[in-house]
Amino acid sequence: MEETMFWSKEGKKIRCGICSFNCLIENGSFGRCKLRYNENGSLKMKNLGKIKDINKRSVESLPLYHFMPGHEAMVVSTIGTNIDWISSIDDKVKGNKVKSEDLIKELNAKKIKILAFNDSEPIISFELIFKIMRLAKRYNIKTVLTTNGFISSEAIKKIGKYLDAAIVNIVASADKNFYQKYFNVDDSYAIFDALKNFKKHRVFTEVTNTIIPEIGEDESSHSNLVDWLINNLDSSVPYHLLKFEPFGRFKDISETPVELFEKFAFEAEKSGLRFVYVHDPYVAGYSTTYCYNCRFPLIERLGDAIIENRLDGDRCPSCGFRISLVIE
Repeated sequence: MEETMFWSKEGKKIRCGICSFNCLIENGSFGRCKLRYNENGSLKMKNLGKIKDINKRSVESLPLYHFMPGHEAMVVSTIGTNIDWISSIDDKVKGNKVKSEDLIKELNAKKIKILAFNDSEPIISFELIFKIMRLAKRYNIKTVLTTNGFISSEAIKKIGKYLDAAIVNIVASADKNFYQKYFNVDDSYAIFDALKNFKKHRVFTEVTNTIIPEIGEDESSHSNLVDWLINNLDSSVPYHLLKFEPFGRFKDISETPVELFEKFAFEAEKSGLRFVYVHDPYVAGYSTTYCYNCRFPLIERLGDAIIENRLDGDRCPSCGFRISLVIE
């Protein structure tokens, strides 16, 4: 085990500050993530420097629709999480060691301009991703972080000047009752703090929301989330409604129906969000990026694949309206 960042002593216990749960860890015990460990008054990390996988994907598949559209990204799947969702909180994944320098040199040689960290909760592997992000900056490689939002303000501040984009994955519209019941989380407020901190440090941000039928489709929670995004971030923040597919302990719940997507997408647009996307092939019109000013189709997609990009730089070729996105 190797020593980590963001911790302080409280008697014989250690307060971990890497995520918003701020675990107080007894000597000889792990934190919530089951990877950060109090070893005689020093916080160590199991599997530090190891990852699950590396693969090449389009940025649209992350999903990231307004950040360097059409580019490919090298995606690093990290180990560890702090809420039991798609990936369980599990300390049994061994992973493979990765050398930061070798990874960045490979991307530079292949002329890949984007490096993304996703799967589980990358912030648990903070020391690794921080080191890689600093190296990426030297080679002008853009970095992307996918997170559930339970990340401390100190951690965001530390990586803020190296991180280019963030995808904040929300479940059930951040419904407090849902997070308490299914994720053992007292409150979902930390997600909103993270969103404000990404904005503060000028990290380009897109938001996803997985809509779960029956247990995670509360309309008032969705309305509150949309209003919060508009009032605290911007009406131009890209907003993705993701399809729930049954798995694990949620295997008896049906997948998100088209009708629910259509209702939530309509509500989000009616409330004032300018760029609403639905990740379901049966919901028409919500995979294309339209000009907010004149409704000209700017980027047409089939699923997450771009069919045609008509942008003139970052402007609409029809009316000249500037679109909120990052080209390079």
